[in-house]
Amino acid sequence: MEYSVFGRTGWKISEVGYGMWGMAGWTGSEEDEVNKALDRSIELGCNFFDTAWGYGEGLSEEILNKTMKRHPGKRLYAATKIPPKNRKWPSKPEFNIQDVFPADYIVEYTEKSLKNLGVECIDLQQFHVWEDGWANQDEWKEAITKLQQAGKVKHWGVSVNRWEPDNCLNTLRTGLIDAVQVIYNIFDQAPEDNLLPLCRELNIGVIARVPFDEGTLTGTFTKETTFPAGDWRASYFVPENLNSSVEHADALKPLIPAGMTMPEMALRFILSNPDISTTIPGMRKIRNVEANMACSDGNGLSPELLAALKKHRWDRTPTGWSQ
Repeated sequence: MEYSVFGRTGWKISEVGYGMWGMAGWTGSEEDEVNKALDRSIELGCNFFDTAWGYGEGLSEEILNKTMKRHPGKRLYAATKIPPKNRKWPSKPEFNIQDVFPADYIVEYTEKSLKNLGVECIDLQQFHVWEDGWANQDEWKEAITKLQQAGKVKHWGVSVNRWEPDNCLNTLRTGLIDAVQVIYNIFDQAPEDNLLPLCRELNIGVIARVPFDEGTLTGTFTKETTFPAGDWRASYFVPENLNSSVEHADALKPLIPAGMTMPEMALRFILSNPDISTTIPGMRKIRNVEANMACSDGNGLSPELLAALKKHRWDRTPTGWSQ
């Protein structure tokens, strides 16, 4: 496992972290499988775990709590998120911050996460949605400063809405935000335009989420792929999106180097960018943990392949089904 310095926090975190969305509410063998996968990731050097209160109303945080307790001698970094009070993902420009992140609510949910994680201080607390129009509002700034001064949060971050990487630039310039979480992958290269250069300038840590484009970049989907009822992807991969996603993924297949899989190429594309601190694939099975962790070996993709992949940038804008 390779490690990178997480912006101005100074932390040395694993290049491949662990995305814990979807790990809540499971019982029996599924929970046992998840715990084994988490433990295996730590054995392989993973030390950065990204969860949220919104993942099962705190259950994912509790799973991370138990995981950290099973490894008392390890320095594991826990990142979580405050859900929007109006429970709307993503936020929209017309939303008032008083309806999404009022000061007392920021404090309330930080306290909930502290309890769920079983810690006295959260390493990284993030806003689970964001609007850059809130950058100059004073109430959230005062709330997060007080929580830091009280020793309850070490650092603050924002999780940027899907396909809106520039919707946080003024917020980052406030100097109060130490990390940004953004969708970045072979298709979603737009953060390279403005967000990543600003993070480099301000020494802000960058978490790349959705490395496999919700599964498209595993190369396993077809235009006939369906998802179980209740699976979030069933509403995301509407025919319009599924058909286009499969076509874009199929166009990549001739570029996959011999002996490499599409998921490996997708992760190595991200790890080849020095502006990315860590990427957080979701993983439920040990085999996925082992495959993903193995990509952090210091070997990026060749300049020729990176240049070819740049041409597969796919700029998209939010729609009714994309959230």
